[in-house]
Amino acid sequence: MAERRRDDAWLREAWADPGTRVLVVERGKTLVHDDGDPRLLLFTPETAPEGDRYLLGVDDDGVAYFAVAAPLPVVEGTRPAGLRRVGAVLEDRDSGLLTHAVALEHWHATHRYCPGCGGPTELAAAGHVRVCPADGSEHFPRVDPAVIMLVRDERDRVLLARAPEWPEDRRSILAGFVEPGESLEQAVAREVREEVGLPVWDVRYLGSQPWPLPRSLMLGFFARTDGGHPLRPDPEEIVDAAWYTRDELRAAIEAGEVVPPGPLSIAAQLIMRWYGGPLPKMPQF
Repeated sequence: MAERRRDDAWLREAWADPGTRVLVVERGKTLVHDDGDPRLLLFTPETAPEGDRYLLGVDDDGVAYFAVAAPLPVVEGTRPAGLRRVGAVLEDRDSGLLTHAVALEHWHATHRYCPGCGGPTELAAAGHVRVCPADGSEHFPRVDPAVIMLVRDERDRVLLARAPEWPEDRRSILAGFVEPGESLEQAVAREVREEVGLPVWDVRYLGSQPWPLPRSLMLGFFARTDGGHPLRPDPEEIVDAAWYTRDELRAAIEAGEVVPPGPLSIAAQLIMRWYGGPLPKMPQF
């Protein structure tokens, strides 16, 4: 409903409609029903708390959805939860609403001042723009593109690594932010060379995932290398890295030596695509 974001009359009408539904979000969390079937708690405009409003969209039945950035009310039978906890188990509509709302809430909280003049900005376009009243400039939600890549060698082994801040048993594939002036494929090649010292080729795109924790867009790739180059982990980025066959990875997971990423992440989707199905002992999230 981008065409309605600056239509103040329509926004007032939508907010006055008792059929409209409102998601309350605070610091990346919202309320979900705590009855074993995670669902968003949606308010009516009349029962929603006061706060900044963001238009999230309108569904095929004509129901408008808003988010309100405000302290979460105390509601019996619900609990606060974020995307990491429930994103993978919410139905598609609820997952999309929460992802959109969390991304907007974080952007508004961290971009309250004009980068040109330093003056305070104001919310506009139903939460999708901030405007500087001093110089008239418009500022849009920030999204940081990041590549995440599953690297395979000529033996079809997968490369998994551990970042310094991770637990000792956690392993995943390589990732990094796209730098100015480079293509996504160049970012894949640069990040792999920087992090483990390997050249890669045959870079192929799989898919993407919004990751508003706080504001990334993860772009998933496969890439190939050969076994003739030693692994040279960058100690600031990678504690250790190793190659795994499917049998070796399965054995390491079953022995508790490796904990893979949860299925919510595109990292797990890339690994499962290579592995041929769900990994053993895969966590729920």
